[in-house]
Amino acid sequence: MISELKEVSRRSPHESKIYSEFSHLYDKIFSRFFCERINSVITDLNIPPKAKVLEVGIGTGLSLAAYPPHCEVTGVDLAPEMLERARQKAGENGWRHFRLLEMDALNLEFPDNAFDYVTSFHVISVVPDPVRMLQEIHRVCRPGGTVVIINHFRTTKPVLGPLIGALDPVTRLLGWSASLRLSQAFTGVPLRIEKRFKTSPFSLFTVVLARNLKGIEVRNGAVH
Repeated sequence: MISELKEVSRRSPHESKIYSEFSHLYDKIFSRFFCERINSVITDLNIPPKAKVLEVGIGTGLSLAAYPPHCEVTGVDLAPEMLERARQKAGENGWRHFRLLEMDALNLEFPDNAFDYVTSFHVISVVPDPVRMLQEIHRVCRPGGTVVIINHFRTTKPVLGPLIGALDPVTRLLGWSASLRLSQAFTGVPLRIEKRFKTSPFSLFTVVLARNLKGIEVRNGAVH
């Protein structure tokens, strides 16, 4: 597993450059595949009034419409072209509960415990160091806070897993890794996965809901 993590982390610090170059086409290509799933997951969170939310890798803002106006949402992304499109959406719709910032997911410029919820959709297999990204998410999320990840993770099934993993050189040309396992990403990060599921039987993507265990005592597998 360690060698696999090193292989994932060898990627240059933003293979997602392709997303910047084609930001004007991103919504047309990905909206039909991502929006319904993202919107459903955010809605089901029932985010309470005045909650502070961070979305890591907000891109062109496919998720913006799903967040309730009674919460405060900060969205960050490394690609300025993507962020500009997100800002246009927020402005056109009069959404004032967003702030959108250019920032590296591996070095979040926020204090510890700054957010009640941290979300990230279809990003963790794009960054060069997924464990580092989750460590940063853990750091800025308050103790007991909620972390939501949606992503493709390599299956552990003996036949399908290697087959999909063999596509990794191709998917890297498109800016993401097909070889990342869920267990790799969460290695050593104090986040307890409370639920993981697919929104349809044939979906390639897994929804992961986790609780931040920072400052929470765990005894015999139970949280106290």
